[in-house]
Amino acid sequence: MAAPSAPAKKKKKLPSAQAWAEARRLMWNHRRYLGLGLALMLVSRLAGLVPAGAAKFLVDNVLAPGHGRPSLLLPLAGAVLVSTLVQGVTSYALSQVISVTAQRAITDMRRRVQHHITRLPIRYFDSTQVGVLVSRVMNDAEGIRNLVGTGIVQLVGGVFTAILALGALLYLNWVMTVAIVVILIAFGFAMSVTFKRLRPIFRERGEITAQVNGRLTETLGGIRVVKAYGTEKREDRVFARGAHRLFRNIASSITGVSAITSVSTVVIGAVSLALIVIGGRSVLNGTMTLGGLFSYLIFTGMLAAPVMQIASIGTQVSEAFAGLDRIREVMEMRTEDQEDRDREPVRRIEGHVRLDDVWFEYNEGQPVLKGIDVDVPAGTTTALVGSSGSGKSTLVSLVMAFNRPTRGRVLIDGRDLGGLRLSDYRAQLGVVLQENFLFDGTVADNIRFARPDATRAEIEEVAGLANADEFIRGFPEGYDTVVGERGIKLSGGQRQRIAIARALLADPRILILDEATSSLDSESEYKIQEGLRRLRQGRTAFVIAHRLSTIRSAEQILVLENGEIVERGNHAQLMALGGRYRDLHDRQYALESDRFINPGEDFTPDADFKAKPEVAAAAGSA
Repeated sequence: MAAPSAPAKKKKKLPSAQAWAEARRLMWNHRRYLGLGLALMLVSRLAGLVPAGAAKFLVDNVLAPGHGRPSLLLPLAGAVLVSTLVQGVTSYALSQVISVTAQRAITDMRRRVQHHITRLPIRYFDSTQVGVLVSRVMNDAEGIRNLVGTGIVQLVGGVFTAILALGALLYLNWVMTVAIVVILIAFGFAMSVTFKRLRPIFRERGEITAQVNGRLTETLGGIRVVKAYGTEKREDRVFARGAHRLFRNIASSITGVSAITSVSTVVIGAVSLALIVIGGRSVLNGTMTLGGLFSYLIFTGMLAAPVMQIASIGTQVSEAFAGLDRIREVMEMRTEDQEDRDREPVRRIEGHVRLDDVWFEYNEGQPVLKGIDVDVPAGTTTALVGSSGSGKSTLVSLVMAFNRPTRGRVLIDGRDLGGLRLSDYRAQLGVVLQENFLFDGTVADNIRFARPDATRAEIEEVAGLANADEFIRGFPEGYDTVVGERGIKLSGGQRQRIAIARALLADPRILILDEATSSLDSESEYKIQEGLRRLRQGRTAFVIAHRLSTIRSAEQILVLENGEIVERGNHAQLMALGGRYRDLHDRQYALESDRFINPGEDFTPDADFKAKPEVAAAAGSA
């Protein structure tokens, strides 16, 4: 497995207008709380102007030698105190309102993205790492905090404060203010250029993070394989390469942010220089009072501070837009639900399945299925056999509508599956796949997964049919036993039987058994076969099995090789034909006659083994 690397083909960058449109939609959806937050912010910023105005009045009118009015000192101090208290209360309320609003927006976004992703076609999940999808839902959504939370309010508040301060500065000394504004405009231009270059870096950072998360998820999920083959050091190197790519990306963004900070320092120095030279001369020539200069210094700070703050907030907002870009890529993909809107609803199906000249390919020009023609009457069982990679699971995936034929049609009760509503159709499917996935919950929860309203009696009934009731009751907590992530606390055979019970409870019209007994020992398999036969009665069943003894009762057996059906018929017909099926059967019979069924189950006495040299030779060649 290769290290996470940059995609070979650069993804199409979404226009900024789309990100802005999404940002406006978010703000509009939360306009009530944002409006309240902005109102509180305005009150807070207006109250903040009082100390700056009081400074001039203090110097020129209260403390001025000869004509000062000391009696106004305490009232002036009281006004400053009240404004400070107003600022404190409104700032606290603002933080509460905006923080809750931001978290609500993040939660809504995560729900939307998760809802959308789970409804994308299977082919998307086949080509996308789990860690990448988790990053889209959790990390990218977190960035919108700066659009509907503190970021946007601070941005608006900073602009509002800067405008008020600018008005006061123009009133106090317009010549000096013009000089300062020219300096700040140059700073704004520098920020604009820097943010334009930073946004692609932030976008790439999200992609790298998703890739590294994806590989780390794979490593931890397959930790037993990693340890079994002693590949910890190799995984260390793979992760280190991904982490180093992330480091280089962050380092490059730090360079841009540091440049902004450096320019900010120069701007503050230039403003200070203008205050000393122009302000000092104004006081000396009498065009400006000392109190006016003192007040001017405070208002200048009120103007410069928001501008510096905007530089920091701009970086955060740029990251948020990069996250919105990545989310938009996923959200613009067409889901199965969207496709279902134009399809026919499906009521109860009979289960007649027909594949009409079906071709399928995962990669263009490399067909996996070639000209498949199959008719499966309702209520019958069709078994698929053949060597690994012959196309059995792919054929079944077409029946489940996980994939669509490249050419040809899949018909359900005479109707093209491509025109049927998938949500209705899949509600009538029961599936037991080769890889049995159990959720981290109780045994009962996993069995009732398809029918959350199922009673305990119904759960126990299907568990008994699947030969699972006995071992479940052997657990200290019985059906309330927690199975762990992916059912790790259960054996492979136990997970398989719970998966079979889950399919039984779904009461499907079409049943898919993909190696449904592959993890069972011979005794458990024997016990479960009768239950599976009862389950198949009256239902259309597709069975993939390597153990040919489990499919002798199937009405139809299809033998696939290289994506084509090379033989078809029932067990007796194919045995009489003496072709590929007979060859597979005889080879398997030779092994089963030696009871070599599952690894670790070979208990044939040495004397018996030596008495059958031809069987020993066959086993050795196998």
